[in-house]
Amino acid sequence: MARADLKGAIIDAGVLSLIKEERDKALSAREWKFRLRGYGFGLKDIEGSQVLTRLPQGTELGVLPQDFA
Repeated sequence: MARADLKGAIIDAGVLSLIKEERDKALSAREWKFRLRGYGFGLKDIEGSQVLTRLPQGTELGVLPQDFA
């Protein structure tokens, strides 16, 4: 099973802003994930939380706030 404990990793404010803007533009969660891939980011659903990752390695950057869902 995947883990969601990122030891308090904080996502950069600029990255969070970009992700929020793209979420607001997207019509669905699927489109949002597709748009993020264009910027080199991905999302993983782990234990009820969305974790932002860096592509292509899948390096976990941090857990997204709940209001991004």
